[in-house]
Amino acid sequence: MIEGIQERVFPGGVVLAAKDGTARFFKSYGYANLYTKQAVTADTFFDLASLTKPLATTLAVMKLIQQSKLELHQKIETILHPFANTKKGSITIEHLLAHTAGLSDYRPYYQLLERVPTEQRRSALRDLLVVEPLEYPVGERTVYSDIGFMILSWVIETVSERRLDRFVFEDIYTPLELDDLFFVDLQKPDRTKSFAATEQCPWRKQMIQGVVHDENAYAAGGIEGQAGLFGTASDVYRLLSVLLEIYHNRSKTPIFDQDLLRLFLTKQQGFERAFGFDTPSDANSSCGNHFSGNTVGHLGFTGTSFWMDMERSIIVILLTNRIHPTRTNEKIRAFRPRLHDAVMLSIGKQI
Repeated sequence: MIEGIQERVFPGGVVLAAKDGTARFFKSYGYANLYTKQAVTADTFFDLASLTKPLATTLAVMKLIQQSKLELHQKIETILHPFANTKKGSITIEHLLAHTAGLSDYRPYYQLLERVPTEQRRSALRDLLVVEPLEYPVGERTVYSDIGFMILSWVIETVSERRLDRFVFEDIYTPLELDDLFFVDLQKPDRTKSFAATEQCPWRKQMIQGVVHDENAYAAGGIEGQAGLFGTASDVYRLLSVLLEIYHNRSKTPIFDQDLLRLFLTKQQGFERAFGFDTPSDANSSCGNHFSGNTVGHLGFTGTSFWMDMERSIIVILLTNRIHPTRTNEKIRAFRPRLHDAVMLSIGKQI
């Protein structure tokens, strides 16, 4: 981590590595803000970016399935009626979670939404999702897609009759006493917490700190299915620990059904990913060379990641602000596997 700062991979970050329910390493490094010299601490809140997908949106889908309000094989046209009689109507929840829905990876919707009055932007975004063209036939190939998780957010809100952040907070985070995982509503930003800065944004013409970096989530008010979650390393770890306990049937009061959780955390036949979670790639994986095949994780654009080895009960969380002050810094691609290899070799020596 010290080398990472010296090599300008990121201004600052936190590493938490745990095995068998015990944190073996938990340290903070560097700056949360290069200009104010605000230091990163164990309590710094990071923009988790796409970690929103597994740690909020996917868990919300899982909870709704457990509540018998949603099914994996359910077509979105049965929930979101604007998709009826469109080519996207046959997309299922399973397709969206596995990134096989036939959708593009990304669209800069914010460029259109900035012309729309603030209170109308979420509705306008959903109009754009309805007319979004398919890039290839549904189920034909895997293309990691932000757009699919925006649609999942819409599904969750329609079925639960609550905004995504409220449903996740009330039905998942609050029962687990996770106060340090939350979305930042742009109508009511929190100025009291210590946030890591992200980009000097050319679109917003300001340094982003304490509000979501992702432009599409920002344009939609800060709360979306692909991005918008903030948190500390401690609460990311606590949430993942709960999942691991349920996975191994060690939880006395499981918030998720074990069989359902195991289904989501296992790469199914015919899919390249687990539902809502990433898995190690066959070559040059960001998790390095020492995680088992029974591993899930995810990366975030802002410089965040987690990997959880279910076979060996190992969790490694890396939260950084690598896009501070600019997203053009991509040194973290080579850094991530270096760090994970070092962590795994160190944990191996401790066993």
